[in-house]
Amino acid sequence: MANLKALRIRINSVRSTRKITSAMKMVAAAKLRRAQESAESARPYAERMARMMGSLASAFAGREDAPALLAGNGKQDVHLLVIVSSNRGLCGSFNVGVMRAVRARIAELRDEGKEVKLLCVGRKARDLLRRDFGSAIVDTITDLDKNFSYQSITQISERVTELFEQGEFDVCSMVYNKFQSVMTQVVTWQGLIPAMADDDASESEDDGLNGAVHIFEPDENEILEHLLPQNLGIQLFRGILESQASEHAARMTAMDNASRNAGDMIDRLNTLYNRTRQAAITTEITEIVSGAEAL
Repeated sequence: MANLKALRIRINSVRSTRKITSAMKMVAAAKLRRAQESAESARPYAERMARMMGSLASAFAGREDAPALLAGNGKQDVHLLVIVSSNRGLCGSFNVGVMRAVRARIAELRDEGKEVKLLCVGRKARDLLRRDFGSAIVDTITDLDKNFSYQSITQISERVTELFEQGEFDVCSMVYNKFQSVMTQVVTWQGLIPAMADDDASESEDDGLNGAVHIFEPDENEILEHLLPQNLGIQLFRGILESQASEHAARMTAMDNASRNAGDMIDRLNTLYNRTRQAAITTEITEIVSGAEAL
């Protein structure tokens, strides 16, 4: 029979855990509202920019003077995967889906004879991939949680551009969790270099960019010189905003489930405690009665 003191300690421990998970749920819910607004605000601009870049890439196809960031360098031997994950855990399967997609893509590319390099955004990507693909990780960015803004993305976009200009890779794509609802986050791939429209933008209603004639003012090279880095930055920014909203949603859901499970466990432990206490009292009464009869 369970010890009453041990049961009381266990019940108090689970109650303390439930207080923590409930507090984390409320914090995640508050952060989710802000993160969701940011992600949904950035989405139309990023999708429109991606469509424009895809249209420009088609227009520049085959031209020798096409910028490499737009049309690529003509090779596809080395792929850089930008992996957006979280810095912290306790967010359910949030990182698991991304890691599964990354491992599948790495296997696919290596089967084709391609070399793969990884740029991790978030500690969890580095920690989960370091054992099997440590030599492929070229950099890890972990300081984007606090006061995240478009200016914060500069270090990532500049790092990606630097690696590309140094000839470290030929093709770059990003994977992240796209926020759809509190219960649903979808692992999404986005091509960064060469520039291309994402799937959502490609499937949207025609907005006049398909087959458009592009007029550059004041100068084609000057416009693209500013536009291409901006597109890279906004796509990275959008991906991280989507990932942050998804992370808060996943954490809120995970903490809600943990709080519910803790409540169920407390109920079971209280029932066991009451039964154990009742059995102990019954045993004591029986012993007293038996002793009185013996006298």
